[in-house]
Amino acid sequence: MRTVSREHLLIVASDVLAIAARTGLGEGSRLPTERELATSLQLTRTTIRNVMALLEDEAIVSREVGRGTFLRIDPRSGIPPSIESTTHPSMAFAASPSDVMTARQLIEPSAMRWIVENATINDFDEIERCLQGSENATNYEEVEFWDLALHRAFIRASHSPLMENMYLLIDEARKSETWGNMKRRSDSSERRDHYRRQHREIAAAIRDRDSRAAREAMQHHLEVVGANLQESVKSYISSD
Repeated sequence: MRTVSREHLLIVASDVLAIAARTGLGEGSRLPTERELATSLQLTRTTIRNVMALLEDEAIVSREVGRGTFLRIDPRSGIPPSIESTTHPSMAFAASPSDVMTARQLIEPSAMRWIVENATINDFDEIERCLQGSENATNYEEVEFWDLALHRAFIRASHSPLMENMYLLIDEARKSETWGNMKRRSDSSERRDHYRRQHREIAAAIRDRDSRAAREAMQHHLEVVGANLQESVKSYISSD
């Protein structure tokens, strides 16, 4: 039986709160059922149940028999620092989109060597889950949600705690309003399909244990994303 780490539960907990915030739930609101969350996140109900237990232990939710699970905090505040892995969100949110892309281009392609060497069957399963989630997404919010989850899954497959903690800053910066506005402006169905094909190419290279192909595929993907974001900025400035 697969043992789910606390780190993974925290990531899922963050995803649950992101869903709550995105759907307009606030303090006192009832969360979707475990079955609904498991379906939405494509996880087992056991994992969701463990996540709910963690959130209840930390007074983030309350579970009432026969009524459901209720938020005790505003979900937009995210996972409280008392239980979250060490990050510096204020620093992350101060980063410009250009800084974010530069950091991603430095870290993600280079990480492929460790990812290819250390990725496990469970990592492959998680990557595939994220790929399918992205391919089934029907709107920008869902696409971005799964894109974040996929790149996070890539880095976690390195099994390098230091690299994972470094990437948490990038992950937080990608949730900023500035990044979100730029990414939304550059969004299109054609680009979504293009990114999905590139994600599949990266995942295939990792599964084949081909570090060079994985590095090149990730580098190319980030170059395309960066170029599209720059194009979005230029278009926005020229129309202002």
